[in-house]
Amino acid sequence: MTHVKTSVAIIGAGPAGLLLGRLLGLAGIDNIVLEQRTRTYVEERIRAGLLEHPTVEMLTLAGVDGQLRSNGQFDDGFELRFEGQRTWIATADLTGGHRTVLYPQQEVVKDLLRARDHSGDPIVFEALDVALHDLEGTQPRVTYRDPDGSEHVVTADFVAGCDGFHGVSRRCLPGDVRKEFQRDYPFGWLGILAEVPPSTRELIYAHHDDGFAMHSRRSATLSRLYLQVPPDCDAAAMPDDWIWAELHKRLGTDDDWVLAEGPIIQKSVTAMRSFVVEPLQHGRLFLAGDAAHIVPPTAAKGLNLAVSDISVLSEAFMEHYHGTGDHLLQAYTSTALRRIWRAQEFSRHMTALLHHVPGNEFEARLQKARLQNLVMSESTRAAFAELYVGLPFEGHPERFL
Repeated sequence: MTHVKTSVAIIGAGPAGLLLGRLLGLAGIDNIVLEQRTRTYVEERIRAGLLEHPTVEMLTLAGVDGQLRSNGQFDDGFELRFEGQRTWIATADLTGGHRTVLYPQQEVVKDLLRARDHSGDPIVFEALDVALHDLEGTQPRVTYRDPDGSEHVVTADFVAGCDGFHGVSRRCLPGDVRKEFQRDYPFGWLGILAEVPPSTRELIYAHHDDGFAMHSRRSATLSRLYLQVPPDCDAAAMPDDWIWAELHKRLGTDDDWVLAEGPIIQKSVTAMRSFVVEPLQHGRLFLAGDAAHIVPPTAAKGLNLAVSDISVLSEAFMEHYHGTGDHLLQAYTSTALRRIWRAQEFSRHMTALLHHVPGNEFEARLQKARLQNLVMSESTRAAFAELYVGLPFEGHPERFL
């Protein structure tokens, strides 16, 4: 059995855990990252990524923005479609020049892993049977074993649970204090990756009486498209011809715009869920990222919320280790939850705005009224754009870097 002592033990090598480790390392705070999966799995775990303006700023602060700025696709807005009409929502103009960036989440992870390789800060992959102990004491412990059965103990001042919705960290909150808020939606997203150049320069969000559709881009030769489907839909069973027919119908406009088709090389269905746990801390344990919250993918807030959490948590740890107090650590839950719930509300709003739920014609007409208001009212577009490109983060780790 090996024993390691560190300041912060970070559970999970996703964007939240890796970014926290990177910022702490830059501030001279030692930390270790423990990840259940292999490095290959972590690097190849495909996730879409629409980065908010403050997320890009935080990645720049961490010094991992080089590839993002070279390969990311910076957007000044998006196109909204309904009833055959196309409306350009100029989010950059409406927010003082703040832009979003299409950059896959797995590329953010690779950038952060390369930075950790360069710094030499420890990271353990295939850390199995992770368990947290003595969280209410001053020296919590994390135990795990290697694939060969060897056991290990990490003693730390704090534990950061960044191990996702199915991880062990959230379950360590005592049942008598843990509150979980969840909403499941009556539809999902069928996502496809097609070998065809994108038919648009910008993102397209389309409302249609047969369901939502979205057109995105992965590269100059790959397109990413989505369709609203029943939540129990079997992606593999959906015929390619049906998928393209639905995309043509739901994305169709009254002008000469044409959707290009190509071979579909990947299909998957994503469930739609909203989830928040409270509190985000217990004793020496602090939750961040998907361990703390899940949002539906409509507004692409998941990764951005994780980065927002880390901006708050990293600053709080830095305040502690610089000897200026623990006020920020004590206030972590209330500070982080302010942005979490605002992002949840916007994600729910955007989901309700664009997805069709049959059977309630009164609500369907109200939905179209909201869409028309977004198109016709500049003040409504401005408020929408502010939330779409991202509210400012409340954490300011740059004070210590």
